[in-house]
Amino acid sequence: MTIAPAVVPSGAEAAEWLPDGPYNLAGTVGTLQCGAYDPSFIVQGPDHWIAYRTADGPVTLALRQRGSLNEGCIQATAWGSGAALALESVPRLLGADDDWSAFDSAAFSATLPELARKGRYLNPGLRLPASGRMLDTIARAILEQKVTNLEAKRSWRYLLTRYGDPAPDAGGLAPAGLRLPPTAEQWRRIPSWDWHKAGVDAKRSTTILKAALVASGLERLGSQPGGEAVRAGLRSVPGIGVWTVAEVVQRTHGCPDSISVGDYHLAAYVGAALTGRRTDDAGMIELLEPWKGQRQRVVRTLYASGFRKQTYGPRLSPEDHRRR
Repeated sequence: MTIAPAVVPSGAEAAEWLPDGPYNLAGTVGTLQCGAYDPSFIVQGPDHWIAYRTADGPVTLALRQRGSLNEGCIQATAWGSGAALALESVPRLLGADDDWSAFDSAAFSATLPELARKGRYLNPGLRLPASGRMLDTIARAILEQKVTNLEAKRSWRYLLTRYGDPAPDAGGLAPAGLRLPPTAEQWRRIPSWDWHKAGVDAKRSTTILKAALVASGLERLGSQPGGEAVRAGLRSVPGIGVWTVAEVVQRTHGCPDSISVGDYHLAAYVGAALTGRRTDDAGMIELLEPWKGQRQRVVRTLYASGFRKQTYGPRLSPEDHRRR
């Protein structure tokens, strides 16, 4: 439910969302940010500034949590031609459709590993967001294929800074450098040398270009209920596999069960958290089988517990191919 707030900045539209139960804005929408220097998602004090495009046009959206964890609201303020449509989708973006009641039931909670129960206890306001933004999320996930997080974040920042348009003016309130992710046409216009400068190999850039060619069809998937039809639509793009599909639907549809098979770190992390020993993808699937239907929630609560697996040897260092 949204209600108009008392004060609306000049040139903006605004609304408030009242969560049903505990809510944590930063913990919920943080997964939509591609690193601390994401030009399309900037955190400035209590405000989360997000720039993106809607069917009605671009929007600059500011989100702020007011009140306490248990008794508060989220104030959303929007500028640009897409403001009204963005405000309509704010509850879904914030996880209003994400129902944890079955997960939080006493009977189900009793089956969870201790770390998952701890993570949920420490983070009762955690929700899974559903942005509905398909191309933006797909492009980011493709950039993250088979490289370190550091490399993917740098590529995203470089490409958005160079090819994304400035976010709609927010009357001087928005942080400097806020930019919109590229449109499908803008992705297609990126020359090969700039993909190279961004550290993106030909395989990943080609996959993004293929997604951009069918962007209108992919965007329609954003309004559909998450399910096999959405996954099949994503897999129809050559170069998009099960890992990328899972990474996308976790963010676009708030899928409570999708786990990223093929992730460089996840299987080892889940194995260490649940058994004290690292495992592979097959082992991870087997370990999480008792909670099928809620496996992404289990993973999120494991991370929320603060558990970190032991590291061995030097970290994988990113390679710089830009001058080769």
